[in-house]
Amino acid sequence: MARAAAVTPPSRRPPDATPRDRTEAVLSRLQLLVTRKLDGLLQGDYVGLLPGPGSEAGESREYRPGDDVRRMDWPVTARTTTPHVRRTVADRELETWLAVDLSASLDFGTGRWLKRDVAVAAAVALTHLTVRGGNRIGAVIGTGSEERGGGWRARPVPGPGVFTRLPARSGRKEAQGLVRAIAGTEIRPGRGDLGVLVDMLNRPPRRRGVAVVVSDFLAPTEQWARPMRKLRVRHDVLAVEVVDPRELELPDVGVLPVVDPETGQLHEVQTADPRLRRRYADAAAAQRAEIAAALRAAGAAHLRLRTDRDWLLDMVRFVAAQRHARTRGTTR
Repeated sequence: MARAAAVTPPSRRPPDATPRDRTEAVLSRLQLLVTRKLDGLLQGDYVGLLPGPGSEAGESREYRPGDDVRRMDWPVTARTTTPHVRRTVADRELETWLAVDLSASLDFGTGRWLKRDVAVAAAVALTHLTVRGGNRIGAVIGTGSEERGGGWRARPVPGPGVFTRLPARSGRKEAQGLVRAIAGTEIRPGRGDLGVLVDMLNRPPRRRGVAVVVSDFLAPTEQWARPMRKLRVRHDVLAVEVVDPRELELPDVGVLPVVDPETGQLHEVQTADPRLRRRYADAAAAQRAEIAAALRAAGAAHLRLRTDRDWLLDMVRFVAAQRHARTRGTTR
């Protein structure tokens, strides 16, 4: 986490500040936008579905002896000439689930960090944003197909690739354990299945909340697009796409050996050919456009983080843009 957060030049940082201090100071001022009403059971900070103590106005009903007169709905009372009180909607705790893709393609990076580092940093930041106030957070982690043991409070789940489920719990201690489990997950060789990973957030059905998918989304879109659309039916969905600059364009460095991290296949590419570099850039742009279109069709908010950029600054800008869009009458 400290490595991923060390993004501010030393000359701009106070002498006694650390990367962790900077990250926590920034994240403490942020709050993810939750547009759906929740159906939790505990008192929290977010709008619920059921009547109860809260600040969100609900429906009006006729006054009954014993009702709090401070809840009188005077406009309705004036129209009907019958005393009415305004019911409020209970505030509820938020349940957030992370689907973290740590397949072999994430074990790559030519910028400041590996894609895996950025994915873990995003998971840490989102955990920090949502764990306060009694909210609950859980995760499912997917990696390659080599079978090995599970991790912290984890149960290996059979299927394509290796999947680990970490139960949703509240409290900072539990959240720190979840973060350590994500950061300590070993990337295994072989292909994972992003569609199965996303579908694990759909089954069993969970209470309404926030679902976050962290991946490079390099799997075929037909593999994960339908589970993403299904996920949006009940939850606010955030897709965090992790990108490395070499996945967008090739440098002119002569013969470049390229290895598929999921299959181990080796290819040698002559990057001195400008036509090849142009075709590669065009194909990469088309691929990213297809990913963005699939996420947009699924109704997911889309945050792109790059290994050669300040991921924390990009996250701040994303949350600010979300809030600005909301104040203009849209959800994102």
